[in-house]
Amino acid sequence: MEIRTYLSERRLVVEEALHRYTLEAEGPFARHIEAMRYSLFVGGKRLRPILCLAAAEAINDGPATAAALLPVACALECIHTYSLIHDDLPAMDDDDLRRGKPTNHMLYGEAAAILAGDSLLTWAFDLLTDPIGSAIPAEWRLAIAHRIARAAGPLGMVGGQSLDIASENSEISFATLQTIHRSKTGALITCAVETGAIGAGASGDQLAALVRFGNQIGLAFQIVDDLLNVTSTTDQLGKAAGSDAAHGKATYPAYFGIDGTRSRAAVAVEAAQDALAGFNGKAEPLRALADYISSRTS
Repeated sequence: MEIRTYLSERRLVVEEALHRYTLEAEGPFARHIEAMRYSLFVGGKRLRPILCLAAAEAINDGPATAAALLPVACALECIHTYSLIHDDLPAMDDDDLRRGKPTNHMLYGEAAAILAGDSLLTWAFDLLTDPIGSAIPAEWRLAIAHRIARAAGPLGMVGGQSLDIASENSEISFATLQTIHRSKTGALITCAVETGAIGAGASGDQLAALVRFGNQIGLAFQIVDDLLNVTSTTDQLGKAAGSDAAHGKATYPAYFGIDGTRSRAAVAVEAAQDALAGFNGKAEPLRALADYISSRTS
């Protein structure tokens, strides 16, 4: 399939849903909501919500399923965006650019940026738990909310971010680097696939296979991120190139070199493809997304 066409079409669906579900910048909280919306709509691949929808399609490709999962997809993007706002803060990665534009704190100040991230995180759970108009059974919505909270919190993304910062300018084991990658980046990517499958009514075997797929593409995504930080320019990335070395971060290129890192990414993508062996053509978008993740340039 033509993955760029698929991504473009699904990105448009997600963008339209985000505009529907996001508060308007008006009233007494207008400036605060404007800061939230700035980072949410400044650009991005929308990969996590698209993975959620693609996983649902692999189970049940009816349009009703995709529509029902749009609040979940948008919640994942809100959480991802909040994490980027906080990642960019001076106390963390201290970045001035994100997606080629000024980072949130550069425009709105550090306090406002922190609060914008806080609100995006909590708004995500408003979307996940709002029963009005939801076509997803309450038991499934509870399972989805629980998995997203676990993936985003101290045993997932935030825990990985904390370990990443604590490990700067230190010699760490490869096992620790794997834990950072699986938590900081991989957990939410795996969760996007998992929650899409749950919302589409996946069987136990289907869910287990898609979780394996998510684990491998999450790993591949971060390996490629490590690689691009070394091999790409700031203009290509839309953020500071070479920042990992500047912050003394452990990365795959530091352990394995450029060619070795590419090989590791290829192995992860192959394992992801193997996890989909039991699925039919409805999983073709997931297969194409796995290849896209390993070949992306930004």
